[in-house]
Amino acid sequence: MSLSTTGRRVGLFAAAFGNINGDAPDYERLRSVSNSLVPFGKHVGTTVTEIGPDRAVVDIPREPHVVNHMNTVHAGALFTAADIAGAAAFVGAAATRLHIVESLVVRSANSTYRKPASGRIRAIATVDEREMRAILAAESDARFELTGKAMMVNDDDVTVAKFTFDYVCDVVVNDGKE
Repeated sequence: MSLSTTGRRVGLFAAAFGNINGDAPDYERLRSVSNSLVPFGKHVGTTVTEIGPDRAVVDIPREPHVVNHMNTVHAGALFTAADIAGAAAFVGAAATRLHIVESLVVRSANSTYRKPASGRIRAIATVDEREMRAILAAESDARFELTGKAMMVNDDDVTVAKFTFDYVCDVVVNDGKE
């Protein structure tokens, strides 16, 4: 827990995003900050292209360094993009109360690879709305479980893989100050 420049308590996870106006979140700023937070994502070449209250989108470029020996996008690159998209979807969904988020970690993940992935791939992620509502309604420190899903599609919008993530989210609201 840290203090923002406005004196409002800010959770450790949320601190990376600076002061967010919960009444009118700047999703473009959240997207820009998200692109700088995961060094491994930069290594792979992923780019967060969209964050909103309902979903996030992450692109994997069509580049030689993300393919395997069969010239398809490596499963590790697909997982990385799905993981980043899931976290970004959470950021967008939590934007109105992002300051209370102390941590968000993946507890488990499941992947289903459906077709060979080639070319530019997009990870389109969402988080469970019902579980998110409970997090946003927190009135005291609490730990929540949250489900996220990412669908990986190619340039023809064909699904090449699906991922499900089980997250643990800690929030800190112990002083009652918003």
